[in-house]
Amino acid sequence: MKSYRLSELSQAEVNSLKARPRIDFSSIFDMVRPIVEDVRSRGDAAVKDYTTRFDKVDLDKLIENVAELPDPELDSSVKEAFDVAYDNIFAFHAAQKSAEKNVENMKGVKCKRVARSIASVGLYVPGGTAVLPSTALMLSIPAQIAGCKTVVLATPPGQDGSICKEVLYCAKKAGVTNILKAGGAQAIAAMAWGTTSCPKVEKIFGPGNQYVTAAKMILQNSEAMISIDMPAGPSEVLVIADKHANPVHIAADLLSQVELLRKVIGSVLDGDLKAEHGPDSQVVLVIAGDGVDLRAIEDEISKQCQSLPRGELASKALSHSFTVFARDMVEAISFSNLYAPEHLIINVKDAEKWENFIENAGSVFLGPWTPESVGDYASGTNHVLPTYGYARMYGGVSLDSFMKYMTVQSLTEEGLRKLGPYVEAMAEVEGLEAHKRAVTLRLQDIEARQVPMV
Repeated sequence: MKSYRLSELSQAEVNSLKARPRIDFSSIFDMVRPIVEDVRSRGDAAVKDYTTRFDKVDLDKLIENVAELPDPELDSSVKEAFDVAYDNIFAFHAAQKSAEKNVENMKGVKCKRVARSIASVGLYVPGGTAVLPSTALMLSIPAQIAGCKTVVLATPPGQDGSICKEVLYCAKKAGVTNILKAGGAQAIAAMAWGTTSCPKVEKIFGPGNQYVTAAKMILQNSEAMISIDMPAGPSEVLVIADKHANPVHIAADLLSQVELLRKVIGSVLDGDLKAEHGPDSQVVLVIAGDGVDLRAIEDEISKQCQSLPRGELASKALSHSFTVFARDMVEAISFSNLYAPEHLIINVKDAEKWENFIENAGSVFLGPWTPESVGDYASGTNHVLPTYGYARMYGGVSLDSFMKYMTVQSLTEEGLRKLGPYVEAMAEVEGLEAHKRAVTLRLQDIEARQVPMV
């Protein structure tokens, strides 16, 4: 890992450190667009063809009705783990419900904002030879709480055409209505356009490789008329550590994204080559203050990296990563806010006191006993987060992601008498005579119905 000392860099050099490894989406778009259009025109047949080509699986049936599938059998300890995760995720997202508020801005002028669920949503869960049921929970639980009527979960099938039993367990528990046994750009396209067997959705969620991301980006600007959760790039983590942090823990946290690469890479072979947590994933270590044993951290990274399966991929991911030396926590937090990481781990003494200074991060992990893993699985927060610096303007998936909001206003005669003249004046300034007339005619009706005083 390269290293930099912030105090010795110009502002331009500091700014350059926030740049991520470049993704050449132009060439990826050229590969994905024909798949998207083919699924639009040929529907189920195209999805089956691409599943055969990319996943080496021949499917007779693309869509499964979840309610008709038998409950999968899981080891009791595994089932308990998912049940605990479900409860925590449900509790955290249910608490995000906001009470409806009515505001009377003027006497007789009432306004409110009301929430409605998005009727149909698509959830993408990377899969195939990988097992990522945690993502199924992260996406389906807020959809369940929101009350989405149609919830389609897309995940690549196993080599025998089956659905991962852990994903199925989570899907059934969280109210998923349909499972699309397909992955990649073809699955995104099927949910966006709708096919004979796959319901069309209004919004698509979930992490994926660059082909999945490209399909989402193409389709949100197409006649499919869908929305997506957020832009996405390779996963990343930034760790701020001081002299009190354990080098073993620091190394483990830095490698957490790299280790997930091993879990995803098996499902993205044969034309679907880049994993979301792939070799372009970036980890950044920010050392706050003096007294940190960097050599101990580097030795521990090397030791743990060698013990990971597919260690060569871990090494490649680390080649994009770097260490930053900050004079103190103020400088460290300032750099982190500039970088805007997906995951921010603050492993320093009294970490909680720095929370209010954090402005840009997808999810924050405070203190020595809060590894990123807890948020990825079971603390209750959502692990579908903005990457690539988008944390500067996006938040992670939440209950609100599955809702839309409408404003409602209601005026009485008295309210229109009070407010109407101001609206007439503003409409006249803007030259919108019909807007003004819609008020004026009503005010005239009100005046005409007034009984004259005798």
